[in-house]
Amino acid sequence: MDPLSEVFSLLEVRSARCTRLEAGGTWALRFPAKPALKFAAVLRGQCWILLPGDPPHRLGTGDTFLLSKTPSYVLANDQRKVPEDGIALFDWTHSDTAHHGGDETVLIGGSFVFQPGNAQLLLDALPVFMHIPAQDPAAAILSNTLELLDSEVRSTRIGASLMTDRLADILLVQALRAYVGIRGKDSAGWIGALTDRRIGNALHLMHGDVGHHWTVDELARAVGMSRSAFAARFKDLVGASPLDYLLRWRMQLARQALRRSDGSVANLANRLGYASESAFGNAFKRVCGSAPKRYWLAHDPVAATTPRPGEVH
Repeated sequence: MDPLSEVFSLLEVRSARCTRLEAGGTWALRFPAKPALKFAAVLRGQCWILLPGDPPHRLGTGDTFLLSKTPSYVLANDQRKVPEDGIALFDWTHSDTAHHGGDETVLIGGSFVFQPGNAQLLLDALPVFMHIPAQDPAAAILSNTLELLDSEVRSTRIGASLMTDRLADILLVQALRAYVGIRGKDSAGWIGALTDRRIGNALHLMHGDVGHHWTVDELARAVGMSRSAFAARFKDLVGASPLDYLLRWRMQLARQALRRSDGSVANLANRLGYASESAFGNAFKRVCGSAPKRYWLAHDPVAATTPRPGEVH
Protein backbone atom coordinates (compact mmCIF):
# COMPACT_ATOMS: atom_id res chain seq x y z
CA MET A 1 0.00 0.00 0.00
CA ASP A 2 1.03 3.60 -0.46
CA PRO A 3 1.71 5.40 2.86
CA LEU A 4 -1.64 7.25 2.99
CA SER A 5 -3.60 4.04 2.40
CA GLU A 6 -1.44 2.26 4.98
CA VAL A 7 -1.99 4.99 7.58
CA PHE A 8 -5.76 4.93 6.96
CA SER A 9 -5.74 1.16 7.40
CA LEU A 10 -3.75 1.42 10.63
CA LEU A 11 -5.97 4.16 12.01
CA GLU A 12 -8.97 1.88 11.51
CA VAL A 13 -10.93 4.85 10.18
CA ARG A 14 -14.64 4.49 10.84
CA SER A 15 -17.30 6.64 9.24
CA ALA A 16 -19.77 8.04 11.72
CA ARG A 17 -23.37 8.72 10.79
CA CYS A 18 -23.84 11.00 7.78
CA THR A 19 -26.42 13.74 8.28
CA ARG A 20 -28.32 16.37 6.31
CA LEU A 21 -29.27 19.86 7.47
CA GLU A 22 -32.07 21.90 5.87
CA ALA A 23 -32.47 25.49 7.03
CA GLY A 24 -34.53 28.50 6.01
CA GLY A 25 -35.25 31.99 7.22
CA THR A 26 -32.68 33.55 9.55
CA TRP A 27 -30.66 31.05 11.52
CA ALA A 28 -27.47 30.29 13.45
CA LEU A 29 -26.61 26.84 14.80
CA ARG A 30 -23.80 25.81 17.13
CA PHE A 31 -22.17 22.38 16.97
CA PRO A 32 -19.90 20.93 19.69
CA ALA A 33 -16.22 20.07 19.50
CA LYS A 34 -15.49 16.48 18.55
CA PRO A 35 -12.22 14.50 18.52
CA ALA A 36 -12.71 13.56 14.89
CA LEU A 37 -12.15 14.58 11.29
CA LYS A 38 -15.34 16.06 9.87
CA PHE A 39 -16.48 16.90 6.35
CA ALA A 40 -19.44 18.95 5.16
CA ALA A 41 -20.65 20.41 1.88
CA VAL A 42 -23.23 22.99 0.87
CA LEU A 43 -25.65 21.38 -1.56
CA ARG A 44 -27.84 24.46 -1.89
CA GLY A 45 -27.81 28.05 -0.66
CA GLN A 46 -25.11 29.79 1.34
CA CYS A 47 -23.99 30.39 4.92
CA TRP A 48 -21.01 31.25 7.09
CA ILE A 49 -18.87 29.02 9.27
CA LEU A 50 -17.53 30.63 12.43
CA LEU A 51 -14.50 29.00 14.07
CA PRO A 52 -12.65 30.02 17.27
CA GLY A 53 -9.85 32.47 16.48
CA ASP A 54 -10.67 32.64 12.75
CA PRO A 55 -12.46 35.26 10.66
CA PRO A 56 -15.83 34.08 9.29
CA HIS A 57 -15.59 31.89 6.18
CA ARG A 58 -18.33 32.27 3.58
CA LEU A 59 -19.66 29.02 2.08
CA GLY A 60 -21.73 28.74 -1.08
CA THR A 61 -23.37 26.03 -3.17
CA GLY A 62 -20.81 23.39 -4.13
CA ASP A 63 -18.29 24.31 -1.41
CA THR A 64 -16.83 21.47 0.67
CA PHE A 65 -14.82 21.76 3.87
CA LEU A 66 -12.96 19.52 6.29
CA LEU A 67 -12.41 20.12 10.00
CA SER A 68 -9.50 18.42 11.73
CA LYS A 69 -9.74 17.80 15.50
CA THR A 70 -13.13 19.41 15.08
CA PRO A 71 -13.52 22.44 17.37
CA SER A 72 -16.85 23.93 18.39
CA TYR A 73 -18.20 25.88 15.43
CA VAL A 74 -21.24 27.81 14.24
CA LEU A 75 -23.04 27.62 10.90
CA ALA A 76 -25.21 30.67 10.21
CA ASN A 77 -26.72 32.77 7.48
CA ASP A 78 -26.84 35.73 9.90
CA GLN A 79 -23.72 36.22 12.04
CA ARG A 80 -25.59 38.58 14.41
CA LYS A 81 -28.07 35.92 15.51
CA VAL A 82 -27.48 34.10 18.83
CA PRO A 83 -26.70 30.47 17.90
CA GLU A 84 -29.08 27.67 18.82
CA ASP A 85 -28.05 24.11 19.61
CA GLY A 86 -27.68 22.43 16.21
CA ILE A 87 -27.56 18.89 17.61
CA ALA A 88 -30.98 19.35 19.26
CA LEU A 89 -32.58 19.65 15.81
CA PHE A 90 -31.90 16.01 15.00
CA ASP A 91 -34.37 13.27 15.84
CA TRP A 92 -31.77 10.51 15.75
CA THR A 93 -34.32 7.73 16.13
CA HIS A 94 -36.29 8.57 13.01
CA SER A 95 -34.16 10.52 10.57
CA ASP A 96 -30.68 11.63 9.51
CA THR A 97 -32.08 15.01 8.38
CA ALA A 98 -32.56 18.06 10.63
CA HIS A 99 -35.03 20.80 9.69
CA HIS A 100 -34.98 24.45 10.71
CA GLY A 101 -37.54 26.74 9.16
CA GLY A 102 -37.24 25.75 5.51
CA ASP A 103 -34.81 24.38 2.98
CA GLU A 104 -33.26 27.38 1.24
CA THR A 105 -29.89 26.14 2.50
CA VAL A 106 -28.99 22.43 2.55
CA LEU A 107 -25.78 20.91 3.88
CA ILE A 108 -24.62 17.32 4.12
CA GLY A 109 -21.90 16.15 6.46
CA GLY A 110 -20.29 13.34 8.35
CA SER A 111 -17.30 12.57 10.51
CA PHE A 112 -14.58 9.99 10.89
CA VAL A 113 -13.31 8.53 14.13
CA PHE A 114 -10.05 6.65 14.61
CA GLN A 115 -8.51 4.00 16.76
CA PRO A 116 -7.53 5.91 19.95
CA GLY A 117 -3.85 6.80 20.14
CA ASN A 118 -3.15 6.39 16.44
CA ALA A 119 -4.74 9.45 14.92
CA GLN A 120 -2.04 12.03 15.63
CA LEU A 121 0.10 11.09 12.62
CA LEU A 122 -2.74 12.15 10.33
CA LEU A 123 -4.44 14.89 12.32
CA ASP A 124 -1.23 16.69 13.28
CA ALA A 125 -0.50 17.13 9.56
CA LEU A 126 -3.75 18.93 8.84
CA PRO A 127 -4.95 22.46 9.60
CA VAL A 128 -8.19 22.85 11.51
CA PHE A 129 -10.15 24.21 8.52
CA MET A 130 -9.69 23.04 4.92
CA HIS A 131 -11.88 24.68 2.30
CA ILE A 132 -12.45 23.36 -1.24
CA PRO A 133 -14.42 26.08 -3.07
CA ALA A 134 -16.96 25.19 -5.75
CA GLN A 135 -14.97 26.97 -8.47
CA ASP A 136 -11.91 24.78 -7.99
CA PRO A 137 -11.61 22.05 -10.69
CA ALA A 138 -11.45 19.34 -8.00
CA ALA A 139 -14.91 20.33 -6.77
CA ALA A 140 -16.47 18.76 -9.87
CA ILE A 141 -15.17 15.35 -8.77
CA LEU A 142 -16.44 15.91 -5.24
CA SER A 143 -19.87 16.95 -6.51
CA ASN A 144 -20.48 13.55 -8.11
CA THR A 145 -19.71 11.76 -4.86
CA LEU A 146 -21.77 14.25 -2.86
CA GLU A 147 -24.77 13.70 -5.13
CA LEU A 148 -24.59 9.94 -4.56
CA LEU A 149 -24.05 10.41 -0.83
CA ASP A 150 -27.05 12.72 -0.52
CA SER A 151 -29.21 10.20 -2.36
CA GLU A 152 -28.19 7.42 0.04
CA VAL A 153 -28.66 9.55 3.18
CA ARG A 154 -32.26 10.17 2.15
CA SER A 155 -32.79 6.60 0.97
CA THR A 156 -34.73 3.80 2.63
CA ARG A 157 -33.30 1.18 0.29
CA ILE A 158 -31.42 -1.84 1.62
CA GLY A 159 -27.74 -1.25 2.18
CA ALA A 160 -28.12 2.55 2.45
CA SER A 161 -26.04 2.72 5.63
CA LEU A 162 -23.23 0.68 4.05
CA MET A 163 -23.31 2.86 0.95
CA THR A 164 -23.07 6.10 2.98
CA ASP A 165 -20.06 4.73 4.89
CA ARG A 166 -18.20 3.79 1.69
CA LEU A 167 -19.07 7.01 -0.10
CA ALA A 168 -17.94 9.03 2.92
CA ASP A 169 -14.58 7.23 2.83
CA ILE A 170 -14.20 8.06 -0.86
CA LEU A 171 -15.19 11.67 -0.27
CA LEU A 172 -12.57 12.05 2.45
CA VAL A 173 -9.73 10.92 0.18
CA GLN A 174 -11.04 13.08 -2.67
CA ALA A 175 -11.23 16.11 -0.39
CA LEU A 176 -7.70 15.57 0.92
CA ARG A 177 -6.40 15.27 -2.65
CA ALA A 178 -8.27 18.42 -3.61
CA TYR A 179 -6.91 20.34 -0.62
CA VAL A 180 -3.31 19.37 -1.47
CA GLY A 181 -3.96 20.41 -5.06
CA ILE A 182 -5.25 23.82 -3.95
CA ARG A 183 -2.70 24.64 -1.26
CA GLY A 184 0.32 22.87 -2.75
CA LYS A 185 2.46 20.20 -1.13
CA ASP A 186 4.48 22.80 0.82
CA SER A 187 1.35 23.90 2.74
CA ALA A 188 -0.34 20.56 3.36
CA GLY A 189 1.99 18.93 5.89
CA TRP A 190 2.55 15.19 5.79
CA ILE A 191 -0.26 14.70 3.27
CA GLY A 192 1.46 17.11 0.89
CA ALA A 193 4.82 15.40 1.45
CA LEU A 194 3.40 12.24 -0.11
CA THR A 195 3.03 14.08 -3.42
CA ASP A 196 6.62 15.38 -3.42
CA ARG A 197 8.66 13.22 -5.79
CA ARG A 198 11.70 12.81 -3.55
CA ILE A 199 10.27 13.08 -0.05
CA GLY A 200 7.29 10.96 -1.08
CA ASN A 201 9.71 8.33 -2.35
CA ALA A 202 11.56 8.37 0.99
CA LEU A 203 8.27 7.82 2.83
CA HIS A 204 7.50 4.90 0.52
CA LEU A 205 10.91 3.39 1.30
CA MET A 206 10.44 3.67 5.06
CA HIS A 207 6.91 2.29 4.98
CA GLY A 208 7.95 -0.49 2.60
CA ASP A 209 10.71 -1.80 4.91
CA VAL A 210 10.03 -0.46 8.37
CA GLY A 211 12.46 -2.88 10.03
CA HIS A 212 15.45 -1.75 7.95
CA HIS A 213 18.14 0.21 9.79
CA TRP A 214 17.56 3.38 7.83
CA THR A 215 19.98 6.29 8.10
CA VAL A 216 19.49 9.83 6.84
CA ASP A 217 22.50 9.34 4.52
CA GLU A 218 21.00 6.20 3.00
CA LEU A 219 17.59 7.76 2.45
CA ALA A 220 19.14 10.90 0.93
CA ARG A 221 21.21 8.83 -1.53
CA ALA A 222 18.18 6.72 -2.45
CA VAL A 223 16.18 9.79 -3.50
CA GLY A 224 19.08 11.62 -5.14
CA MET A 225 19.62 14.44 -2.65
CA SER A 226 22.43 15.63 -0.42
CA ARG A 227 22.08 14.70 3.24
CA SER A 228 21.55 18.28 4.42
CA ALA A 229 19.09 19.19 1.66
CA PHE A 230 17.11 16.00 2.22
CA ALA A 231 16.93 16.44 6.01
CA ALA A 232 15.82 20.08 5.68
CA ARG A 233 13.22 19.37 2.97
CA PHE A 234 11.84 16.36 4.86
CA LYS A 235 11.38 18.35 8.06
CA ASP A 236 9.83 21.29 6.19
CA LEU A 237 7.18 19.07 4.58
CA VAL A 238 6.60 16.38 7.20
CA GLY A 239 7.13 18.42 10.36
CA ALA A 240 9.62 15.95 11.85
CA SER A 241 13.09 14.70 11.01
CA PRO A 242 13.30 11.47 8.95
CA LEU A 243 14.34 9.32 11.92
CA ASP A 244 11.79 10.92 14.26
CA TYR A 245 9.09 10.17 11.71
CA LEU A 246 10.31 6.58 11.37
CA LEU A 247 10.24 6.20 15.16
CA ARG A 248 6.65 7.49 15.35
CA TRP A 249 5.53 5.18 12.55
CA ARG A 250 7.17 2.15 14.17
CA MET A 251 5.40 2.92 17.43
CA GLN A 252 2.06 3.23 15.61
CA LEU A 253 2.64 -0.26 14.23
CA ALA A 254 3.75 -1.50 17.65
CA ARG A 255 0.57 -0.26 19.35
CA GLN A 256 -1.56 -2.01 16.77
CA ALA A 257 0.37 -5.28 17.16
CA LEU A 258 0.17 -5.15 20.95
CA ARG A 259 -3.58 -4.53 20.90
CA ARG A 260 -3.98 -7.56 18.66
CA SER A 261 -1.60 -9.74 20.73
CA ASP A 262 0.36 -10.24 17.51
CA GLY A 263 3.35 -12.35 18.66
CA SER A 264 5.85 -11.81 21.47
CA VAL A 265 7.43 -8.48 22.35
CA ALA A 266 10.82 -9.86 21.30
CA ASN A 267 9.52 -10.81 17.85
CA LEU A 268 7.81 -7.44 17.50
CA ALA A 269 11.06 -5.65 18.40
CA ASN A 270 12.89 -7.63 15.73
CA ARG A 271 10.25 -6.92 13.06
CA LEU A 272 10.50 -3.21 13.74
CA GLY A 273 14.29 -3.09 13.47
CA TYR A 274 15.40 -3.09 17.11
CA ALA A 275 18.45 -5.09 18.14
CA SER A 276 16.96 -6.06 21.49
CA GLU A 277 13.70 -6.17 23.38
CA SER A 278 15.05 -3.62 25.87
CA ALA A 279 15.95 -1.14 23.09
CA PHE A 280 12.43 -1.48 21.69
CA GLY A 281 10.91 -1.14 25.16
CA ASN A 282 12.81 2.08 25.84
CA ALA A 283 11.71 3.56 22.50
CA PHE A 284 8.10 2.51 23.07
CA LYS A 285 8.01 3.99 26.58
CA ARG A 286 9.55 7.26 25.35
CA VAL A 287 6.88 7.70 22.66
CA CYS A 288 3.83 6.01 24.21
CA GLY A 289 4.38 6.70 27.90
CA SER A 290 4.38 3.11 29.15
CA ALA A 291 6.29 -0.13 28.70
CA PRO A 292 5.03 -2.48 25.93
CA LYS A 293 3.87 -5.12 28.41
CA ARG A 294 1.95 -2.56 30.46
CA TYR A 295 0.35 -1.14 27.32
CA TRP A 296 -0.68 -4.62 26.21
CA LEU A 297 -2.21 -5.44 29.60
CA ALA A 298 -4.12 -2.14 29.63
CA HIS A 299 -5.68 -2.85 26.23
CA ASP A 300 -6.48 -6.54 26.71
CA PRO A 301 -8.24 -7.48 29.99
CA VAL A 302 -7.71 -11.18 29.26
CA ALA A 303 -3.98 -10.63 28.89
CA ALA A 304 -3.32 -10.59 32.62
CA THR A 305 -4.02 -14.33 32.82
CA THR A 306 -3.03 -15.38 29.29
CA PRO A 307 0.66 -15.66 28.32
CA ARG A 308 1.66 -14.15 24.99
CA PRO A 309 3.15 -16.56 22.44
CA GLY A 310 6.73 -17.29 23.44
CA GLU A 311 6.35 -15.80 26.95
CA VAL A 312 5.85 -17.41 30.35
CA HIS A 313 4.12 -15.61 33.25
